[in-house]
Amino acid sequence: MSVNKVILLGNVGKDPEVRYYDNGGAVANFSLATTDRGYTATNGTVVPDRTEWHNIVLWRGLAEIAEKYVRKGSKLYIEGRIRTRSYDDQQGNKRYVTEVWGDNMELLDRKPEGSTQSTRPPFPEPPVASTAASTTPVANMQSAEPVNNPPIEKAENDDLPF
Repeated sequence: MSVNKVILLGNVGKDPEVRYYDNGGAVANFSLATTDRGYTATNGTVVPDRTEWHNIVLWRGLAEIAEKYVRKGSKLYIEGRIRTRSYDDQQGNKRYVTEVWGDNMELLDRKPEGSTQSTRPPFPEPPVASTAASTTPVANMQSAEPVNNPPIEKAENDDLPF
């Protein structure tokens, strides 16, 4: 048994290049950047950001969605598989390309606030939970009165320290 699964969350590096085939199928190619944030160690050593670039390939319906909604700078969630292919360049040298073939894509961008125009067609906002607890702002939750729960009684044969 083997597993080939990739999950990426990053920013698009260039607008997708979409090609259509005679049979009506489409393929989209673009790059996606993922960044590990830098930090300063306790001894003062500065570790800079590290950005990795990934070649993304989307087929059929996902390619058409990418053509309509994905632009340079878009934030995307991609699930897919790693594929490696090779080709011979103009000098006859064998070259290898590693790509992520996307099986699932989620658009994570939101329309800018106060903007009435968009450079791309609108897409639906993600659903928001409508429970009372989720509508309470975090700042208010921190200043709210604590809930007085009854004390937990310890059973006779309970070895747990609480």
